[in-house]
Amino acid sequence: MKLPIYLYGHPVLRRESAEITPEYPELKKLVADMWETMYGSDGVGLAAPQIGRNDRIVVIDSNAFAEHFPECADRKFTLINPEVEVLDGETITRDEGCLSLPDLSEAVPRIEHIRLKWVDENFEPHEEEITGFLARIVQHECDHLEGKMYIDHISPIRKQLIKGKLNRIVTGKTRCDYPVRYAPKK
Repeated sequence: MKLPIYLYGHPVLRRESAEITPEYPELKKLVADMWETMYGSDGVGLAAPQIGRNDRIVVIDSNAFAEHFPECADRKFTLINPEVEVLDGETITRDEGCLSLPDLSEAVPRIEHIRLKWVDENFEPHEEEITGFLARIVQHECDHLEGKMYIDHISPIRKQLIKGKLNRIVTGKTRCDYPVRYAPKK
């Protein structure tokens, strides 16, 4: 089932997410719904807080970027309880966008070299060193699990310059091609 995407300003996006156990009710259905929602919204990644659930689950299919970033080819993950360790390397600034911040993209500095540990939907453990744009995608999605968004990584001046666009999202004046949930009215 395609679920609504929670937009910037909704409190669920700023909460830290809880670990998942094998006893989590209807986990397979939730993961399937997340994939359907992500694809139906033309995303390459989706974290559970973006559908209103503060659970440590992320889905990623980076294949859309394979032409320009070979490390993204045929990479499809369900990450449960992911742990990201940023390794050494140079900081690279690239544009990022987010389904929870429609019609926005900003240049975000990140080190694109990480070690990722996670369990899959069958609770099989995995560990991998990831580089390049794929590492950026993983960090972006895993930030959501910590209550962070990519705009938290931009300068205060840039935040001030996009304040009007952010206010349009918070006040429900932004329209999307996918179902959304706006921040509750105060």
